[in-house]
Amino acid sequence: MGYDDSGIKLSNIEYFPGYTITRHLGLVQGSTVRAKHVGRDIMAGLKNIVGGELKGYTELLNESRQEAINRMVAQAQAVGANAVINVRFSTANIAAGAAELLAYGTAVVLEQRG
Repeated sequence: MGYDDSGIKLSNIEYFPGYTITRHLGLVQGSTVRAKHVGRDIMAGLKNIVGGELKGYTELLNESRQEAINRMVAQAQAVGANAVINVRFSTANIAAGAAELLAYGTAVVLEQRG
């Protein structure tokens, strides 16, 4: 179980140990579309020759994932959720050199068992 900076609980499973789901509020999602950077493409081409991690792309993907999560969490807060379960990610090519990263899950209200 993880927490977003806003205090919204996030999980990639269907429940939270120690909590009861009292309301399902539906699908929430957040996405971002990012384009490749020419400088990163040049470095990626060089890395393809010698091998190794494409750190520029790793950073880009990490930033994209965080932005998509932030937007999903904002949508969850707007419907009154305090958690999102079954969080998943998806990607899609939008145009040459641009891709969408989507985060989605089910917004719920949790209460701690006690």
